[in-house]
Amino acid sequence: MKGPLVSVVLPTYKRPGKLRDAVDSILGQTYDPVELVVVDDHSPTPASETLSDTAFGDTRGRIIRHEENRGANEARNTGIEASNGEYVAFLDDDDTWRPKKLAKQVSTFRESGSAVGVVYTGTEYVYDDYSRSYVYTLSGDVTTDLLQGGKLGEFTTLMVQRDVIAKAGLPDTRFPSWQDRDWMIRLSRHCEFGVVTEPLTVRNLQMDNESISDNFEAKRDVSYPLLLEKHRETAGEYGLEDEFVAATSEALGRTALKYGYYDDARKYLLKALYCDPTKQSRWAYSLASLGGVFTYRPAKELVRIFHEVRDRPTVR
Repeated sequence: MKGPLVSVVLPTYKRPGKLRDAVDSILGQTYDPVELVVVDDHSPTPASETLSDTAFGDTRGRIIRHEENRGANEARNTGIEASNGEYVAFLDDDDTWRPKKLAKQVSTFRESGSAVGVVYTGTEYVYDDYSRSYVYTLSGDVTTDLLQGGKLGEFTTLMVQRDVIAKAGLPDTRFPSWQDRDWMIRLSRHCEFGVVTEPLTVRNLQMDNESISDNFEAKRDVSYPLLLEKHRETAGEYGLEDEFVAATSEALGRTALKYGYYDDARKYLLKALYCDPTKQSRWAYSLASLGGVFTYRPAKELVRIFHEVRDRPTVR
């Protein structure tokens, strides 16, 4: 027996080769029925041309093109509003899914109680020289976990019940980044979360990617203060204001380190320590930031070697 319709929203801009890979990973899903809504954010080469020779099979494929470039956030919302499925899932055009992702998420919805309105998966992050897999375990009422910086992946891990979207509202397009963080907190106020403890989402984070999440200055100047403004009061209601500010500051500081904004990294990582010094990661990243490039790069190399050794197959 076929299950409920799942709508997949795929915003795309100027990545024709990666778009084909993303669409292929959707068409290769073991679950049926699926509705694919590709939102072309006015790419130089229209998505309709890129996908002109794609055989959609039983998948209901639609392509919507913006008449002007409006950004990934607006494209995502266009897709949500145009979709029809009982569940809505999200995939960015430079990422892919494992074949059983949608099937296992729908199965988790079926096995969970009616209170569950979001099901997410683990993620494999692929960098230039190594990859890391994260399997998350947070489930149920996750609001306090999210306010304290708990990890649930990003948009590409999510499947959301349409009724919950109606209650929480669409993702906030004012965010140039961290839109997923804001939305997950809002979703969590209206439902419980379920989890598939497998890395079924593959995120490609090579340094040559053109990604909105790489714009550190916009994250610092817009997303960071906006996230604090929207959820600081809620965190206070839970008695977690300091922990929320610390977690948000640490996230910004770690991004600053990654992209070489060392003065900002020190500022926000030390702020995180001041607000909540109980997390070991904050001490480690703060120490790595103190000497700028001279301390961060060796620390980053040690992390890379650690994961390389950890993930190396054992020869027997």
